[in-house]
Amino acid sequence: MKNIGLFCAASETIESIYVDAARELGTLLGQGGHTLIYGGAAKGLMEATAKAAKSSGARIVGVVPNLLVERGCVSTLLDEQITVANLSQRKDAILERSDLLIAMPGGIGTLDEVFHVMAAATIGYHKKKVVFYNVNNFWDSMATLLADYKAKGFLRGELDHYCCFAGNYDELKEIIEREI
Repeated sequence: MKNIGLFCAASETIESIYVDAARELGTLLGQGGHTLIYGGAAKGLMEATAKAAKSSGARIVGVVPNLLVERGCVSTLLDEQITVANLSQRKDAILERSDLLIAMPGGIGTLDEVFHVMAAATIGYHKKKVVFYNVNNFWDSMATLLADYKAKGFLRGELDHYCCFAGNYDELKEIIEREI
């Protein structure tokens, strides 16, 4: 059993294709006997993934900032809740406890999280990867951006040392099995 970190949207206003993919990911994690480490919010792709993971047998760990606790936005699915002071501590805790990190579609918070992990990898703090789950081609512009930065000399090392892209469920499953 491995710990899989998840970064994704907490939005309730996204298309069902993303929610369906989150459920598939959660089922995959549960069936694989993995632990889900994520932001612990009771909304959006976070909750959809956690529900499917929990119902498929996964252990669920939520790393929740105090502000979400105060607002009553914490998922009731958690087997373990780690309460932290802020989003910076949340990122550090998820990174520390995870063997591999998956980025589902998300917004500014998700971008902040993935760049935090990748920046730390580029300078040698860890060797963990971010897997961009490219549901509905969501991360195509990210792949283009990173390739452009690399071509212009602004990224250290090889991209595949700290991130990769899964174009579909089968690729995601293969990456999870290979990387952990």
